[in-house]
Order: sequence, then structure tokens, then C-alpha cells
Amino acid sequence: MPVRRFRMPAEWETHGATWLAWPHEITDWPGKFAPIPWVYGEVVRRLARVEKVRILVQDGAAEGAAVRVLRKCGADLNAVEFFECKTNRSWTRDYCPTFVRDDSRRVAAIDWLFNGWAKYDNWAYDNAVPVFITERLGLPRHQPAMVLEGGSIDVNGEGLLMTTEECLLSPIQARNPGAGRGQLEAVFAEYLGIERTIWLKCGIEGDDTHGHIDDVARFVDAETVVTVIDDPALQQSGLRVVMLPMPEPVYFDGQRLPASYANFYISNNAVLVPTFNDPHDMVALGTLGDLFHDRPVIGIHAVDLIWGLGTLHCLTQQQPTS
Repeated sequence: MPVRRFRMPAEWETHGATWLAWPHEITDWPGKFAPIPWVYGEVVRRLARVEKVRILVQDGAAEGAAVRVLRKCGADLNAVEFFECKTNRSWTRDYCPTFVRDDSRRVAAIDWLFNGWAKYDNWAYDNAVPVFITERLGLPRHQPAMVLEGGSIDVNGEGLLMTTEECLLSPIQARNPGAGRGQLEAVFAEYLGIERTIWLKCGIEGDDTHGHIDDVARFVDAETVVTVIDDPALQQSGLRVVMLPMPEPVYFDGQRLPASYANFYISNNAVLVPTFNDPHDMVALGTLGDLFHDRPVIGIHAVDLIWGLGTLHCLTQQQPTS
């Protein structure tokens, strides 16, 4: 069978929209859910200034509640579209389709299997989201027989992909039991246009996904990576490597949380960065500001959000321009 020719654009390439799911699963932020819609309101306010925002909502009542929050936050509702589609959780990075371009530069969607990070039982609604989105948008959908979350990979748009062994090769929370590097890299090549995969060892402490790359290391341009760890694979990659600080460990209710500045999101004309009321916030913003010369770097308070074990990159998924 001929190899399909797809390319996953880098996150800094122009978006047609950003996808989110309005938060509703109270148990994801036990005892601390009340501020979460307001954090989403601030994220949408920032995104709606520079691109279309598409939001999945549970039902009409949830849409009404979201609209009230967004109005109070000053978001431009003319740039917001709502789609009624049930979800289990709000982490669209991991269950929305990966949007790619085919060899004619048309946008298509890769529908990976999703199984709740091989940890949680309630994931059926999330796994069905790519079918809903592609049917609503009229996009071609391609489904590899492989479990993969968007937060487990990062690409430079020119044939390089980063991931971690802890996430994709470990027998703990195994997404694809028995699958080795070669099998995974073949799927990356076929569906994402990847020529070389950089395998880092592990993720950060507190990450319940067991090693997502988007808390560890990120491309900021085709030849530059920012990272919060010193991994030999990066030092040997031939890329420019820039260190990002980590905040002081963040705990809530005795639990270490996966707070990381690497979980930023690159929108059309801004980079949104999680901040944690920490002296390292300004260092991280300054480092990223020096690297992103074409768009402002903006901090978003994430101390409440991180109790859900994810922040800005986890709750967003970019869709390229058609």
C-alpha cells in the first residue's frame, strides 16, 4: 500500500482556529473547580483577539454559562464558535484530531485512538470527538490503529518529532503494548511526515500522563528547542537547545503537581505561558520572549488550573488554515 503523504504543521504556523472544551468535570479539580471557568475565560479572551476559537460544550445550558463567563471576561464573542458535543474531560490536546496537510496542502485530520491515558475508565466521549469534528467541518479523517495523545508529541513542521520513552515505550500506562520504536516511527512517518524522532527519557514529576513531552521540551522554531531537563538526546540532536527554568514544586492537598513553563501555547499572534506566582515566572517569560520575536509572550495564572494536572497546551488544539 502506498505511503500517505501528510505533514503536521508546526504550532507557530498560521491557525484557522483553536479548539477547546469548556470545563465541566468537577472531579478533575476536586474542591477547586469554581475558578477554572474564569481561567478559561482569560485564555479565550486572549485567543479571540488573534484567531477563531471553537469550543466544545456539553449542551445548551453549558454554552449559556460559557457565554456569561466570556462576556464578563471581555472576550470577543464574534470570534467564538460553540459546538455541542459531549466530552469526558477538557484536555482537547490529547483527544482532538491531529490536523495535518496532505501533499496538495489540504487540511486533513488524524484520528488517533484515545483510551484515557491508559489510566482512567471514562474516555468514550473523548474518543468520539474526532469523528464529530471531521463530520462537522467536512474534513477527511484517517485513523491509524494506534493510541496517541497530542501532548505526547511535538514537531518542528520540517520532519522532526520529539517524544519520551516513558510515555510511549514504558509498560506502565502502556498505550500500545508491545509496540517498539520502529513501529511507532513508521506510523509517525506515514501520518505526520516525520523523518526523525528524538526520544527523550522521561517526563516531569507529578505528570499523571506518565511522560508527556509538552511539559518537558518544545520546539520554538525549526532548529531550536526549549527544555526544562538536561537530556543527552537533545544535546546530541544538532538542534539549538535553550534551558527553561522550572517553578518551585507546586503542591495542593499534599500532591505534587506537574507545573511547567514548557506547557505554553503558540497562537497566531501571542504565546500564552502558564505562570505560578513564582520568581521563575519572569525568567521563563523573558527566555521565551527572547526566542519569539514575532509575537508577544503573555503569562496566564495557572496555580488553580494545574490542580487538574494540565495547563495551557493541554487544553488547546490548533487547526491549520484551510
